[in-house]
Amino acid sequence: MISIPSSPSTPSKPPLAPVTPRWQLALLWAGVPLCALGFFQYRLWEHWHSGRFGELLVLAALSALLAWPLRRFARWSWAAALALPWSLALVLFADPLPVAATLVLAVSALALGGLLLGQEPLPLQLVAGLVLLGGSLAWLLPLPVHYVWSYLGLAIVLAALARNRIGPSLRNARSLWRDAVAAHPRAAALAVLALGLASTGCWLPTLQVDDLGYHLRLPWELLQDGRYAMDAETHIWALAPWLGDVVQAFPQVIGGAEARGPVNALWILLTAAGVWRLAAELGGDARARWASVALYASLPLTAVLAGSMQTETPTAALLVWLVALIARAPMQGSRGLYAGAVLLGGLLGLKLAAAAMAIVLLPWALWRHRAALRPSAALLAGALSLAVGTSSYVYAAVLTGNPFLPLFNAWFRSPYFAMADFDDTRWHAGFDAWLPWHLTFDTGRYLEAFAGGGGFVLMVLAGAWILALVQRRTSAIAAALALSLIVPLIPMQYLRYVFPACVALLPLLAVTAARVDPRRAGWMLAGLCVLNLVFQANGHWMLRTGAIKETVLALGDDAASFRHYAPERILLARMRLASPGTGNVLALDAEVPHAAETGVRARTISRYDPSLAAAAALADRDATGAAWQSLFERERIGEVLLRKDTLNPAQRAGLQRAGAVMRGEQGPAQWWSIATKGQRP
Repeated sequence: MISIPSSPSTPSKPPLAPVTPRWQLALLWAGVPLCALGFFQYRLWEHWHSGRFGELLVLAALSALLAWPLRRFARWSWAAALALPWSLALVLFADPLPVAATLVLAVSALALGGLLLGQEPLPLQLVAGLVLLGGSLAWLLPLPVHYVWSYLGLAIVLAALARNRIGPSLRNARSLWRDAVAAHPRAAALAVLALGLASTGCWLPTLQVDDLGYHLRLPWELLQDGRYAMDAETHIWALAPWLGDVVQAFPQVIGGAEARGPVNALWILLTAAGVWRLAAELGGDARARWASVALYASLPLTAVLAGSMQTETPTAALLVWLVALIARAPMQGSRGLYAGAVLLGGLLGLKLAAAAMAIVLLPWALWRHRAALRPSAALLAGALSLAVGTSSYVYAAVLTGNPFLPLFNAWFRSPYFAMADFDDTRWHAGFDAWLPWHLTFDTGRYLEAFAGGGGFVLMVLAGAWILALVQRRTSAIAAALALSLIVPLIPMQYLRYVFPACVALLPLLAVTAARVDPRRAGWMLAGLCVLNLVFQANGHWMLRTGAIKETVLALGDDAASFRHYAPERILLARMRLASPGTGNVLALDAEVPHAAETGVRARTISRYDPSLAAAAALADRDATGAAWQSLFERERIGEVLLRKDTLNPAQRAGLQRAGAVMRGEQGPAQWWSIATKGQRP
């Protein structure tokens, strides 16, 4: 057959891009004047901390200066060149050994996740592997098997079994990285820079109150004793969902030191990869994908949570990847279903609220993938979720009678907590249609933060959210994510709890903005990132008081930060060296329960131990100190941490009657020893 060439004609013009209706453009940009209105109404410039923003500018300039030779002489992309100094900074400030132990964790997770999801992207394999590893170890917590040799042995076995899969996965990931950067080098570089600035929270040692009074207990117990005691009598959260703390414990046991910073850096990278992937699944171009990553990195809470052990950092990673799995084309086979089951189980193992954010997504997921679902595969996926995420609930039900202790105790009536539902009355500012406005500008009512400390996404991109809800192609995912955002706010209006849902929403908002106004949306998103970074210090009081600068100037010496923010940690380090460890350790200030790192020996008179707090209140009524002396004996207290400016007369008299001797002092904190039976002071 002979082909006949077409007659010559004038070249056809490329088809014109569809004209966006003016009302959509107006709605998209309506968030900018709305944000400006709130900015002036609440006089946010009075709440701005210029010093922290200046630090960010200096760090950004230094990273660019260090990256320039790699760009100029080695011909690296700016994104890759910027990533190197930020990675080296993590090693310097978080210490090489915890970083190395976290790499062992990552390799183990990759090996385990690859068994189930070998054809999936490397970040998803890693996320699933971390959940599988943590979920498996969680069932073994009461057994004396958590030692450096057992963890290292497990890591070696997993790596050996997966040696033929890890290499190809790493090479494929490197190729995908290069392609992603090449698609929009400038946007990629800015996103990497924003991630670097967010990672500064990983440089800090563990200093936040909930970590020092709660989250550190499980990792330190495994490090010191090789098992977890699950003692709900001395800590109301001892049997609360613990997957995040188990993952933190793995590198701590291997390295013999806390690895919170490197582990959080790993979670942040996995979340960024999930945000990029979700934007791609939603049809976003390279610029929109990298803008989504930059928005995530710029949120003040990203840096704040990087400095803590709170569960919202890993929750964001799991939730974003779960949404990405649901958003992609209907699955073929069961691997995607099992991946979603692992992520859902991981969210259940992190926090009940995290599971609730995921469960409201299930109707959308079931409808979207209805053609590929098989009853047998769905049942197996459900069993996998329960196996991964229910260890804490099962142990709590068996040991205390309440699988959610201390939640819902008015129903379960466990003797380990008051016959009432746990509640924090600080965070009941009200749930109404104005909540996004108040969360943005009146942030202190919804978080231990300052005005603007939650970022400005909910205001600037409010129009993009409405457009996503009304457009047919995105209405389902927009509605599902709206529910995921709303559900945690109904019982308690606490901003930190909705951070993961906000992160999952970012790709949808960025892609919608870029689709509606492809020429100018980039300026809006870039400006929003800058505004978020300008107010990063408002996310937590430690950022406003120069914690990052103190860490940098001390070249990662944790003692400098401890002296300023948690002097008890210096005394506890001395205690570990000097004390034989036969007596329990009591934190005598209810507002400073910094004893979790003493593991099973930890006692506090704070909200973490209601029965001991009640006994302490009774002892305070006895000015002679006899009641306190009796309490010390009954609780087998051998060491006491106190703040000298809050020590009351009854406590002082009790220490004197018990023969306590001061062993150390650091700033306002003191360490006293009490002779117990069989032990001399």
